[in-house]
Amino acid sequence: MDDQSLDEFRRRWQEELAQAQAQRKRRRPEAAPGRAYFLFSPQNEMDDVPFFDIQLPYELAINIFQYLDRKDLGRCAQVSKTWKVIAEDEVLWYRLCQQEGHLPQSSISDYSCWKLIFQECRAKEHMLRTNWKNRKGAVSELEPVPDAVLCDVHSHDGVVIAGYTSGDVRVWDTRTWDYIAPFLESEYEEDEPGMQPYVSFVRINSSLAVAAYEDGFLNIWDLRTGKYPVHRFEHDARIQALALSQEDATVATASAFDVVMLCPSEEGYWQIAAEFEVQKLVDYLEIVPDTGRYPVAVATAGDLVYLLKAEDSARTLHYVYGQPVTCLDVSANQAAFGVKSLGWVYEGNKILVYSLEAERCLSKLGNALGDFTCVNLRDSPPNLMVSGNMDRRVRIHDLRTDKIALSLSAHQLGVSAVQMDDWKIVSGGEEGLVSVWDYRMNQKLWEVHSRHPVRHISFNSHSLITANVPYERVVRNADLDNFTTHRRHRGLIHAYEFAVDQLAFQSALPICRSSCDTTAGYNYDLALAFPYDNI
Repeated sequence: MDDQSLDEFRRRWQEELAQAQAQRKRRRPEAAPGRAYFLFSPQNEMDDVPFFDIQLPYELAINIFQYLDRKDLGRCAQVSKTWKVIAEDEVLWYRLCQQEGHLPQSSISDYSCWKLIFQECRAKEHMLRTNWKNRKGAVSELEPVPDAVLCDVHSHDGVVIAGYTSGDVRVWDTRTWDYIAPFLESEYEEDEPGMQPYVSFVRINSSLAVAAYEDGFLNIWDLRTGKYPVHRFEHDARIQALALSQEDATVATASAFDVVMLCPSEEGYWQIAAEFEVQKLVDYLEIVPDTGRYPVAVATAGDLVYLLKAEDSARTLHYVYGQPVTCLDVSANQAAFGVKSLGWVYEGNKILVYSLEAERCLSKLGNALGDFTCVNLRDSPPNLMVSGNMDRRVRIHDLRTDKIALSLSAHQLGVSAVQMDDWKIVSGGEEGLVSVWDYRMNQKLWEVHSRHPVRHISFNSHSLITANVPYERVVRNADLDNFTTHRRHRGLIHAYEFAVDQLAFQSALPICRSSCDTTAGYNYDLALAFPYDNI
């Protein structure tokens, strides 16, 4: 090697040595940090993060780790101390909480350790699921109106509304375990007591309560202001269907051959937003959620299905002569309804799923001998739908393959109400039986029986509301027999609570709070309440 080559080698070696020393200086401070450094300096702040044989900025490492789930983050935390700091970053665990639906209304600054919050939410979710399976919790029967028969029941987020043959409307807030409910006052005169018309339908959301009466009157209450109606609307004939939006203040009614949509103006005055004329009497009516400024509804009238948009005239969504619609449910962009097949060529009863945007049929599901009596599309998991049929079966439909994912033999006299979530199904039958299923295991968990058909089922992660509504709405004279003394003859409403810590929540509805200190609820093991049921 000549002198020139030796000088070139020394120069390159010195440059590489200087680069290595500079890199080591960036990784660690020159002087040993004192105690004040550990007390006042952020320990999670790093400039560069080693990824195999390269160095990445800390922000870029966070962007990479955000695509990992909780299991992968736990594995990455075991690689090194640097990766552990990244895997436990607050941004990552806050995003995981939001993705799995834990504390959706909170911000990242509300808690200091989102990983611990995530673990607590997972433990609570496991506890609730265990209580559901083992039928452990609190149950109470809502106090009925004396000498009156239950006509209709509806609930929203734990708040229950019920209408009776006496014309009374009551509201309970089950979130506070306060079951001594006040009456919602109407504007009927008290000159002839006991002569008020029956309540045909009741609906409720987070701010409004609506009741339709047999004489065609409609009362609307604002739950935030008081127990007297804020608006009263009158139809010329009996109201045949009633719908209330779950998100905003939009009410739809159907009477005779007219469908009316009501909503408040910017000044707060209720007005008619749209009015439609249909060819037949309406059987089912639903308001489409999340439609923006102009409300949209879907109505069925015999073998006709209408799409009603406030800024447009009534449009026929589906029509096949001689094939009436037997049930209806809607989501933000789809409508599902059961169709009864009649005629010389019998194709079996089906459920049709329509796109509300394209106004065309997407799927034809099922091929049953019995009529589909109920369908739940709005509350079902994505790409799934649950339905009930008069052939005693509960079916889960896969909307991606147009096939039946699961079929359960549930109720002897037919299914009258059904709802599902990501792991369970709650179904009600005409015989008065409420059944809870774990459909992943194809197994019935428990059941409860009452006298009358189940007309309403609503549940969330920690509570369940069921209502048994009688066929007959006639109250017999107490002087002739003892019929009115038995609650089971007048209909029942049961509220189940599977999370004890939910009982202390304060109600947001002032009119639902009772002035009494005593309550009608009892806490006990539900498995002991019905010892003769087979699990």
